[in-house]
Amino acid sequence: MTRRTGHTAWCGRDHRCNLGEHRSDEIVVDAGHARAVLVRVRTAAGREHAEVRVRVALAPTELAARRQLVGLLGDMRHAVTAAAIAARPRPRRAGR
Repeated sequence: MTRRTGHTAWCGRDHRCNLGEHRSDEIVVDAGHARAVLVRVRTAAGREHAEVRVRVALAPTELAARRQLVGLLGDMRHAVTAAAIAARPRPRRAGR
């Protein structure tokens, strides 16, 4: 964080920073039939988060679209759980 402005090195430093939050520029990933947008956020309390928006093309039929949505929700649950586990501190090994 810079002392003079209070912004982080990754902060967008504009209208996205409000109510004490700092927000990065959007990182956009286009993958043909899908698009993801990632924004890093630091709250006024100092906690950091990732905001992720995902847009996926759905099948034209209702049943196929519902199947896609169920799969997408399962994949998102797995990704969020993996990210949360990776953020946990690892226990120390004996003898260190």
